[in-house]
Amino acid sequence: MKDVYLLSGFLGSGKTSLLSHIIEQFKVEGLKPAVIMNELGKLAFDSRAVEDGIPLKEMLEGCICCTGSEKMEAQLQMLLEGEDFDVLLIETTGAAHPVEAMDAVFSPLFASRLNMKGIITVADCKRWLDRDKMSPQMRMLFLEQIKHAHLIVANKIDLLTDEEMLTVTMQLQALNDTAPIIQTTNSKLPLKSIKGLEATFHEKDIYQTAIGKQLSLSSRLHTFHEDIDQKEFEEWLKELPNTIYRMKGYIPLNGHKNPVLFQYAYGTVQWIPEYMKMPPQIVIIGEQVDKLKMLGSNVND
Repeated sequence: MKDVYLLSGFLGSGKTSLLSHIIEQFKVEGLKPAVIMNELGKLAFDSRAVEDGIPLKEMLEGCICCTGSEKMEAQLQMLLEGEDFDVLLIETTGAAHPVEAMDAVFSPLFASRLNMKGIITVADCKRWLDRDKMSPQMRMLFLEQIKHAHLIVANKIDLLTDEEMLTVTMQLQALNDTAPIIQTTNSKLPLKSIKGLEATFHEKDIYQTAIGKQLSLSSRLHTFHEDIDQKEFEEWLKELPNTIYRMKGYIPLNGHKNPVLFQYAYGTVQWIPEYMKMPPQIVIIGEQVDKLKMLGSNVND
């Protein structure tokens, strides 16, 4: 049987960084991982974190836990029949309820071939302290992802004081007293922390949070048709409503030959130089993203 780990966590929490660290550690041990990545948008920006030679299946424009169960089964079938690997890592979209996503893995077709080790939830500690600013639906999803974890990765502790870290740890433990909590920066989790996981499922109430039902979470693909000023763009970011949770993609900046890789999560901005000419597009994830006015009056989606 092949072990399966499901990586959960809210938008921008650090799941993709965790995925990269786990892949590298499995390789050091001589094990070959395979990956299934779920994206809300049409472009698979996060898949660039998975290097060549790693079997990878992508699920775009949907959530595993909502309308994607059949697609998930098809991807699993292709991996099991067509690829050689030792362990499977599934990174869910930040809008996925972890238990619903896990249910998609438990198909009679694969029951004898896959061993679900457990749900690893990455919790953004800074975001946790500001959770009351989230809409009720988003806050419920955030809590559900933590509540049903078998292991909680308390990430971004470098952004907290010692007192804040103690508060976060105690509150996470109160919400889920069965899952170990490991504090990390940049989701650097030791592999030994997950290898001992054995999923056990308790009779906890599960609140449905599927996209398009209770949640108004959606994604939007925006294309830039001209270069923009970085400072002006960052000023625009500061005015964004709290309902815009995540942006990622490539932005054409003045003075740069190629569009720059851009990451945004709850006010935190990251720019990374790109040495290939990538499409000047970003994916925006949040609530009511269709109503968001983009920077520049002559820039259209």
